[in-house]
Amino acid sequence: MSTLKICGLLAGLCAGVVSQPQTVAGTAAQPPNVVLVMADDQGWGDTGYNGHPQLKTPHLDAMAAAGLRLDRFYTAHFNCSPTRASIMTGRHPHRMGTFAPGRPIRAEELTVAQVLQGAGYATGHFGKWHLNGKNGDRNTKTPPGRAILAEDPLSPGKLGFDEWVSADNFFDLDPVLGRNGVPEKFQGDGSDVTMGEALKFIRRQVEAGKPFLAVIWFGNPHVPHQALPADRQLYADLPDDLQNYYGEITGIDRNVGQLRSALRELNAAENTLLCYCSDNGGAAGPRSTGNLRGSKGTLWEGGLRVPGLIEWPSRIRSPAVVDLPCSTLDLYPTILAATGAAAKSQIEPLDGVSLLPLLEGRMDTRGKAIPFVGMINTEDSHAALLDWPWKLHTNPRSGNGKKQQADTGAVEAVMLFDVQSDPRETTNLAASEPERVAKMSAELLDWKRSVKRSLTGVDYPASAGR
Repeated sequence: MSTLKICGLLAGLCAGVVSQPQTVAGTAAQPPNVVLVMADDQGWGDTGYNGHPQLKTPHLDAMAAAGLRLDRFYTAHFNCSPTRASIMTGRHPHRMGTFAPGRPIRAEELTVAQVLQGAGYATGHFGKWHLNGKNGDRNTKTPPGRAILAEDPLSPGKLGFDEWVSADNFFDLDPVLGRNGVPEKFQGDGSDVTMGEALKFIRRQVEAGKPFLAVIWFGNPHVPHQALPADRQLYADLPDDLQNYYGEITGIDRNVGQLRSALRELNAAENTLLCYCSDNGGAAGPRSTGNLRGSKGTLWEGGLRVPGLIEWPSRIRSPAVVDLPCSTLDLYPTILAATGAAAKSQIEPLDGVSLLPLLEGRMDTRGKAIPFVGMINTEDSHAALLDWPWKLHTNPRSGNGKKQQADTGAVEAVMLFDVQSDPRETTNLAASEPERVAKMSAELLDWKRSVKRSLTGVDYPASAGR
């Protein structure tokens, strides 16, 4: 049975991984622009379109109504740096030692920015980077703040971006960011600053007629929450902490609106693949996660499931609501397939799959399970495997990090849930599905062994993709 809930027909032709996309007639087509927007700690429930009773997100709601609304979109990890590494490479972050927040990406990895840069794209990064192994100065407002410096061996510039205005970690009001490695003081909401710089880059590329990759990673709504007064005012009848939290998301939403408007003003929206997501599950309570089990820092649905939206008007002709599981691991292979850019020497294995057939309405099964692990080098670490609609947990941990216990008090070694009918993971079906548990456990163990092999560096081709 199909796992797609399609609200119309999707149109388009498969570009494939070739040197240049082709039209129906066989003539060269303009390759699509790519814009990747990501929030920091926004939970699955933190949008109006997902039913939040107070939060106002009209522009995200409009994007959800116009394109693909991915209702089962997962991050590769329950924390930020690892998820960012997965987007850059299409590989699980533990393959490259990006185990936790502040752990660096491995310099030998091949990034989507490097591949598109080699295919003639202009590439820019704006906002939170957090892949260089540093957390920056805790004071985000005084130079050098969290600016990424030019000499940093893991700066965006070293990993495929022509230009960047970026920070080591999260930021909010009046931040100091690094412009191509030079600290610069900005005024205003961090989301406004980030999008303002990104739009300058986008306008220059459109005027020059050059395809572009713009990676826009907001520092909000990560703690400490400090929203603009005008954004707080929308929630004046709520406590101060919620005014600031919701105000920060309102700032993000406003800037998503500005981005969508600018792309249309520039006549670039039709040929732009625009994706929006968050870097991990919600951290601000049950309402933030949509009352899913767990939260940021856990492998339960609340820690991994986030808002996911894709627009590409030239391919996605009608809106759709999709419940096929998708992951941040999928963005790299999807972008390569959509743009026709080919990696000269791809580092294998990839953990994601191309979603291009999904964008064209031709995909109703994923074909590959989505794996998760808390810490690959810890034998009893919590791990999970999502093979729709089943989700297996091994060595499950509760939200406080303690081993999960059954009602009898015994430690649960394995748990199995049908997350289609039981999205809050309440009913453990492991005892009634022993064959499924055995099969999925073996698959998860094989994947963990593969990740450990990757940590030795044996994945790299001789040229390391460059």
